[in-house]
Amino acid sequence: MRRKTNIKIGLTTGACAQAAAKGCALMLVSGSIVNSVEIELPNGENRAVRLIKQKTTKKYAGCAVIKDSGEEDKDVTNGIEIACEIREAQEPGIALKGGRGVGKVTRPGLPVDVGEWAINPAPRKMIMRDVFEVLPEMGGYVVEISVPEGERIAEQTYNPRLGIEGGISIIGTSGLVKPKSQESYKKSLLVELNVAIAAGYKAIFIASGYLGERLLTENYNVPQQQIIKAGDHIGFMLEECAAKGVAKAMLIGHIGKLSKVAAGLFNTHYKTGDARLETIAAYAALNGAGQGVVKELLGLRLAEAAIDVLKNKGLMAVFDDIAGRAAERAIELCKGSMEVAVAILSLKGEIIGRYPEDIFEGETWEKFIS
Repeated sequence: MRRKTNIKIGLTTGACAQAAAKGCALMLVSGSIVNSVEIELPNGENRAVRLIKQKTTKKYAGCAVIKDSGEEDKDVTNGIEIACEIREAQEPGIALKGGRGVGKVTRPGLPVDVGEWAINPAPRKMIMRDVFEVLPEMGGYVVEISVPEGERIAEQTYNPRLGIEGGISIIGTSGLVKPKSQESYKKSLLVELNVAIAAGYKAIFIASGYLGERLLTENYNVPQQQIIKAGDHIGFMLEECAAKGVAKAMLIGHIGKLSKVAAGLFNTHYKTGDARLETIAAYAALNGAGQGVVKELLGLRLAEAAIDVLKNKGLMAVFDDIAGRAAERAIELCKGSMEVAVAILSLKGEIIGRYPEDIFEGETWEKFIS
């Protein structure tokens, strides 16, 4: 099948709020209903945006925009209303605030200060620019952005983990929703890391997926905010932790991912390489496995299957060795600037390998997480 090249690119929540605010400002000044507006996005591109639910009086105007996320990024905000109301106020100047469904920031580390509405700097700038250009200079106005479904939708996003409460964020540095990319995913990971650091955590847990996250939260009471679910970007997160002065990090995930790290593959996506079974077989040989066992391991298709093979041969120490080697590789990557622990899991969520061997026990655990 031929891939489409003319892909419709959607608008961010920030661009939708900008359009709604401009529409309100124009209606308040003219006294007439406006059906659409043209806005200049933060990236310099112009876009025409249709307005709905328009209403205006001498001292008030309101309207909304239906958010269209485009063809390739149908996130939970696709199809929702981003609304704006502008009211005359006694105080001179223009005050921007959030209304129903727009979250408030409760933790440091985000682009917006604690206590402020979660309207990020780029959309805030564009909203204020557009309303300043339209509204009379001598007047006083309140510009209120709201998202009627925002509080419900926020539960399906990372906002609660980041300390944004009561709704979604009004975001977008370019104004456009670009198809999901590795770079955008990395940026979202950095936001999580910044929030964790700002909260004062000295140890960061880098999980390759839900297995590690679930084990840490349910069995060891690790706050979710302290866990970064990095997916395949383990090396990226290690380097960013080191660059930001994090003292300690734990890698936690399935044997299929962390055996790759032990082999020096820090992006664990299958396209970057695969040394899972070769690594397991090599450490099995170092632990005394015979040629038949090594051959059996190399003939497997899944790293998970190696667990039963090694368990039956009394060779589960192999996974501790792999955990230790993964830790060594990570420390080398970070040039020795961080203490690194590793926990290797089965698909059942069981810890099958760890480094140090007593990492989850007593004083070692308390020292690591403190």
